[in-house]
Amino acid sequence: MSTNRPSLPTRGVACLAAAAATALLAGCASAGTAGTAAPTGGGDAPVKVGLLYSKTGLLAAYGKQYEEGFQAGLAYATHGTGKVNGHQVDVIEQDDTGDPATAVADAKDLIGKGVKILAGTTDSGIGLQLAPLAAQNQVLYVSGPAATDALTGINKYTFRSGRESYQDIAAAGSFVGDPSGKKILVLAQDSAFGQANVAAVKAVLGAKGATVTQVLAPPSATDLTPFAQQVKSARADLVYVAWAGATAPALWTALDQQGVLGSTKVVTGLAGTASYPIFGNAGTKVDFLAHYFPGAGGNNPVETAMINGITKAGGTPDLFSPDGFTAALMIVHAIQASGTDTNAMVKALEGWSFDGPKGAEQVRASDHALLQPMFQATLTGSGASAQPKLLTALTADQVAPPAKTIAG
Repeated sequence: MSTNRPSLPTRGVACLAAAAATALLAGCASAGTAGTAAPTGGGDAPVKVGLLYSKTGLLAAYGKQYEEGFQAGLAYATHGTGKVNGHQVDVIEQDDTGDPATAVADAKDLIGKGVKILAGTTDSGIGLQLAPLAAQNQVLYVSGPAATDALTGINKYTFRSGRESYQDIAAAGSFVGDPSGKKILVLAQDSAFGQANVAAVKAVLGAKGATVTQVLAPPSATDLTPFAQQVKSARADLVYVAWAGATAPALWTALDQQGVLGSTKVVTGLAGTASYPIFGNAGTKVDFLAHYFPGAGGNNPVETAMINGITKAGGTPDLFSPDGFTAALMIVHAIQASGTDTNAMVKALEGWSFDGPKGAEQVRASDHALLQPMFQATLTGSGASAQPKLLTALTADQVAPPAKTIAG
């Protein structure tokens, strides 16, 4: 993928032959510039886009980041006009509240009103409900931050604008280089979330020759010292921490006090800005895999435009801002092909290569995976002054998930 980045978010794509499962598989996608492709027909009729996200509910903070990014991306891709080839892009927002039933009802209502493009959701469970609905009704669906790998290749109408779990785990594994022969321990809560992370690490890094073990703590545990001691005794090459909830500060304190952070490589995911203070003084001793944080893209022109656009509108760039921004870029590119013909939209997106806020990205034609950079980072400072610092930008091919065959 070329690193020469034009000022607008589209670049030509060469037709590449099929390669290994983890290679970048590019289809023949036509080049274009947002808002300047051939007319789509239908006079000046607007193109309706249904934006489903958590305006309220447990994931409302993430939903806000996504929505702000989307609006900034739409303004950027249409040069501030909100139009593609003279057609106004009407964005109809719906609050999924983090509930699959609500999201499905909203999506059906939107489709019934003639919406041919759906975007959004932070919740993987919701995404897995919306994808089949898109296929049944032959509408384009561009999923948001929902990370489940199952959305990749689920059907021809479903794409994604964020990363997936495989890319997270591959980024974590990059801290030990070749995982073959390495001992990797997953520290998590004994919950569905924790067990899913253990399974993911085994599936990704275990498949590459790593020995994967786990230490699982009851979600109700408040004294986490015994679990930190178990981790220290395991003498793993890498400890991957997947933890959620109010006990997180106590966990990082225990790991620091028991000497875990100084004895091995400890990696966890970097969440949004609000999470930085929970690491306390331990933050500078932890390595982070990162989907995104402001500046991670090297302040490339698209990232700068996203940050400026969100800030100008009164928002704050954060973890899932690129997911919304990228969704808008993808949708504008699809509308350039047609505002009504979903198959034309799908064809336009398959194999499309473009410059996004994170850097050079590509929609893999074979299964619609979004191939994108991921990042290694650390924190500087502590408490309210903690800030991420980029260590390494991992290229899209370094973390690319194995290619699938699209179902259906």
